[in-house]
Amino acid sequence: MNKVHITTLGCPKNAVDSDKLAAAMAENGFVFVQDEDSADFLLINTCGFITSAKEESINEILRLAALKKGQGKLVVLGCLAQRYRDELMKEMPEIDAIMGVSDEAAVIEYCRSVAGKEALRKKAYDRPFMLDTDTAGYPYSYLKISDGCDRKCTFCAIPSIRGRFRSIEPDDIIRDAVSHIENGKKELVLVAQDITSYGKGRADLNLPKLLKQLAAIDADFRIRLLYLYPTNIDDELLDLIASEEKIYNYFDIPLQHSEDRLLRLMGRRGSRQEYTKLIRRIRRMIPGAVLRTTFIVGFPSETEHDFNALADFVEETRFDRLGVFKFSREEGTPSYSMTGQVPEQTKERRLAELMQRQALISLEKNRELTGQRYEAIVDEVSGDAVVARLYSHAPEIDGVVLIDRDPASAMLKAGDFVDVEITEGLEYDLRAVISNNRRLG
Repeated sequence: MNKVHITTLGCPKNAVDSDKLAAAMAENGFVFVQDEDSADFLLINTCGFITSAKEESINEILRLAALKKGQGKLVVLGCLAQRYRDELMKEMPEIDAIMGVSDEAAVIEYCRSVAGKEALRKKAYDRPFMLDTDTAGYPYSYLKISDGCDRKCTFCAIPSIRGRFRSIEPDDIIRDAVSHIENGKKELVLVAQDITSYGKGRADLNLPKLLKQLAAIDADFRIRLLYLYPTNIDDELLDLIASEEKIYNYFDIPLQHSEDRLLRLMGRRGSRQEYTKLIRRIRRMIPGAVLRTTFIVGFPSETEHDFNALADFVEETRFDRLGVFKFSREEGTPSYSMTGQVPEQTKERRLAELMQRQALISLEKNRELTGQRYEAIVDEVSGDAVVARLYSHAPEIDGVVLIDRDPASAMLKAGDFVDVEITEGLEYDLRAVISNNRRLG
């Protein structure tokens, strides 16, 4: 009884946690299977960030419970389990064990106690095991550089779930990065609740220093940064991104709103004026920089005037990428009990309107790329098209580049870097052809 299947929900940070747990379990003699029906242990790493994520996690737990064999065990871990451990145990007796976040040792101990020593042998795999949750077969991997958060955003439950901010030691990050690269990964996507706080509280450590160490790894790969807190972006970081070829000029900066009153209510630092200055500085220092952000609509007391001002900010700034979320009223957060809760119908309308405006901006920007040449990384080859991405496309978040299958692209494979010429700009995606014979595997 040593076969394990892991289902991972939520953000890339959960995927990294699942991969690390899988590696540790493999060291303890467990074997991973793709087929859920054949697993002795069904593990589910849950998300509990917002209502829709919680609903997805509950539905998936119920689905896996129905698959459980007579002797099989269902183990629930992650953010939902951390946040609602007692409620889950009470309401869902199908669950055999519940662990929180960073409970790797507890999961292994439980599974070992059930499996028994006779079912396990030390090290189930001859070489280090990598599950590669959600990225198997693709040329990118997620690299978590910190956990927890000390921010006081009034809409967010993450600090109560993940705990205080803590940086992962640089040696551990470099070791993981090298392992990913040796396993064929060509793009490392750095993730955390806030990567710009990396090294907080330590004089010898910060994000630029870590990035220099990563970029010094002797291999052909790229680095992408996700979740940059706006008021922590300084010239040292911008200068490094501008000068280091391995770091994509891609800035994912969740602003959450543009209006000062709402930002204060959200517990966010910065102001509309400061955000405008930051965006101008990035575009001035790094021509061609791609800017992505997220906004929350329907936060308590958001008026039509506030929303219209946000929409104007989007029009003025012309972000390359933009995501919009409806405010989710989460228990245990200060915003849960705020006055002026916005009706769901109003949230839906505002979300649709903002995304409609951004769709037009995105289409215009993509059409402007027609005829230009860029380096692209191939994600997959299937059917009649090659699916690739430019530096401006984060995996699983943004659009893609569709390269028509022809003799020039016939030999491409996932992980190749190729030069492409953009032939058509769509609303979110691009079409392209190979511009020359350069191909770096």
